[in-house]
Amino acid sequence: MKFATRLLLSYLFFSVLSFSIIIISVNKAIDYFSFVTIEKQMMEKADICELSFREVLARHEKSITQVQPSDVAKDVLEVLKASGREVRIYDNNLKLLGLAANGILVNNGSPKIFEGNIRNALKGNYSYTVTNNKLIYFAIPIQDKYYQNVYVFEIVENISYFYDIMDKIRYILFIGAGGFTFLITLSSLYIARKTTKPIKYLLGATEKFSRQQFEQVGLNRKDELGMLAAGLNQMGIKLNDYIQYQKQFVSNVSHELKTPLAAIRGFSQYLYEGENEDKDLKKIYFHLVNESKRLTKLINELLILSKFDKATQELNTEKEDLSELTYSIVQEMRPKAEKREITIEVDLENGVLADVNKTLMSHAIANILDNAIKYSNIGGHIRVETSTGQNAAAIKISDQGIGIHKSDLSLVQERFYRAGNSNIAKGSGLGLSLCREIVEKFNGRLILESEIGAGTTVSLLLPLA
Repeated sequence: MKFATRLLLSYLFFSVLSFSIIIISVNKAIDYFSFVTIEKQMMEKADICELSFREVLARHEKSITQVQPSDVAKDVLEVLKASGREVRIYDNNLKLLGLAANGILVNNGSPKIFEGNIRNALKGNYSYTVTNNKLIYFAIPIQDKYYQNVYVFEIVENISYFYDIMDKIRYILFIGAGGFTFLITLSSLYIARKTTKPIKYLLGATEKFSRQQFEQVGLNRKDELGMLAAGLNQMGIKLNDYIQYQKQFVSNVSHELKTPLAAIRGFSQYLYEGENEDKDLKKIYFHLVNESKRLTKLINELLILSKFDKATQELNTEKEDLSELTYSIVQEMRPKAEKREITIEVDLENGVLADVNKTLMSHAIANILDNAIKYSNIGGHIRVETSTGQNAAAIKISDQGIGIHKSDLSLVQERFYRAGNSNIAKGSGLGLSLCREIVEKFNGRLILESEIGAGTTVSLLLPLA
């Protein structure tokens, strides 16, 4: 997962988590304070009703006749029958003494009684119960002159409007949450892109450095990323100086060695051809000739690389038939393959055209085919094919040789690097590097696939002409 995506998801996760906690807390607070408000309103009404109830009870207590609870309830209901949706009066035995609904007295009614509510009120406390149909049953204890809880006055109210208000508040809250999440998403996307843009720029700069393209890293910032850019600039300058010094050194040495090496090769060849008596000495001369040839090839490859490094203009290219070019090189290399009993299978497609420099391209193909022969087992098999597809001309050379270890695949194309198992054949470590640079000069790619013990496939991909 990309860093920008992780940053975006992390920011969104913690933002949504924080906002969810806030929403849950606010929702709980709405529930709590709504019921606190309802309770406060009911208690204010209860105080007024209790005061009116006591006034009626006091009048009856002053009466010389015996007071009947039903009479007290009747008189109270006459005064307080409009106090709520329903008004009820109970005695201390939980018996319903009177009932009024919507301001009208109801005789012989049998409403649902919440006994727990009444018992709590008889203990001297306000008590209420809220039902599923959004009705609140609020019970008020009434004391006589001896401070005994002898009656319970119960008010029934419809509080659905409170629930409606709370639902509307929650609706607004959730709409706001959706808008907030949308804004957070946009801002997170903006921040992620803004944050990762200089990182991507620096990543691109490091990739160019890996291709030895040392350009100034222009990141005008005063934070850690700016410091990193400045450090990359310093590193690029030092690396470029070092590589240029190395290339210049190799170029100078190659030029200096070319003339004396040619002399050594000539004298060695002369001594080898002239010695017919001492076989041991002839073997020594033969070894000198082979080594001088190998060194000459190495010097020539170094000089080609040196020309690439100093090239200031494009190479001369022409439209070439890669199949014909490949076929001619295969024919040249067959004798070398036959010495090791290696068969070369050819499958060449007609009309595989690309704009290349014939000399350099021939060198690249020959180098790869030479490697395939050198690192194949005796009696092995090599397949050479050309094809077109996806706007590219392809040359593919596959062998059944020793293969290359995965850890070496990305390194064998570097100059002077040789794989750990390549000591079965002589080489300079420049061949694949030179092939890659030749192909890249023609805007192509070299793809290397290999498996230990199974063989290696090298593909040269070039733009179609």
